[in-house]
Amino acid sequence: MTLQTLFGIELPIIQAPMAGVQGSELALAVSKAGGLGSLPCAMLSQDALRAELETLTAGTAKPFNVNFFAHQPPEPDDAREQVWRDALAPYYSEYGIDPESVPAGAGRTPFNEDAADLVERYKPAVVSFHFGLPDPALLARVKATGAKIVSTATTVEEAIWLDERGVDAIIAQGLEAGGHRGIFLTRDLSTQMGTLALLPQVIRAVGCPVIAAGGIADAAGIRAAMELGAAGVQLGTAFMLCPEATTRPIHREALKSPQARHTALTNLFSGGPARGIVNRVMRELGPISSVAPAFPLATSAIAPLRAKAEAAGSGDFSPLWSGQNASGCREIPAGELVRQLAAGV
Repeated sequence: MTLQTLFGIELPIIQAPMAGVQGSELALAVSKAGGLGSLPCAMLSQDALRAELETLTAGTAKPFNVNFFAHQPPEPDDAREQVWRDALAPYYSEYGIDPESVPAGAGRTPFNEDAADLVERYKPAVVSFHFGLPDPALLARVKATGAKIVSTATTVEEAIWLDERGVDAIIAQGLEAGGHRGIFLTRDLSTQMGTLALLPQVIRAVGCPVIAAGGIADAAGIRAAMELGAAGVQLGTAFMLCPEATTRPIHREALKSPQARHTALTNLFSGGPARGIVNRVMRELGPISSVAPAFPLATSAIAPLRAKAEAAGSGDFSPLWSGQNASGCREIPAGELVRQLAAGV
């Protein structure tokens, strides 16, 4: 079955859900152009998610994807949180931040009963997950709406695990991809492969359609992935300069600069490995730090530094998410970009 038939779309092009740099406007533009627009939901409150779903359903009759995280929230660890704040203390001092004023918190919520209620109400065509799948009872509620279920695999083992649990399609996320890794069966980053190595191995290992993600930036990259057997492609970084994206000015300038050629996996901004453009805090603390709390508990302590630095015109403490190939970024409407990418299909 083709991805077009499976999802009811015209083009096998999926816009990656990107929390922090987009909302429903980008998803709508991509879906209207014949691709599958995606809404990132992990950082939305219940009211905000409801409002975005209202906008999407009112804005198009075409399919769209809603994406949730399926991580297991870690137990708060006061000692580890203090070590993390101690590591950030020199920066707090530099920016005049009182450490005692910085609240603790997760910042990202896994799929839960409230989210399932909204999925049942709005019935999106596709529901995707990052970090595995939610509890079987919650997943059953989603499947009962008729939604197609998609999740991300960063290894062959994860792909097999997802296939055994009946997902409708799997995103093979190569190491080149920007933002958070979908890794969930291990924390060993040495297991992570590039897209061209991962994709054919996943295709051979599973029975459902496989979507390629990571390092794909243009029509030529799409053709290459399809030649390797991908049923479709997922692109994120390429859409981040589109006017419909909410990418901040500092982030936009970084994506347009030579700085974008140097990215790294880092756990400094959330506690989980995610690829972004290397900046000051990544250089000085090391992109992967053992003192950062478990995902997503690192978020709250670094957030005030980001706010202060950005107010001063600096991205030194910002998660400048980007894949390894930002060459496809275009400051053009998302629908136009989709049509350009479709030349690869």
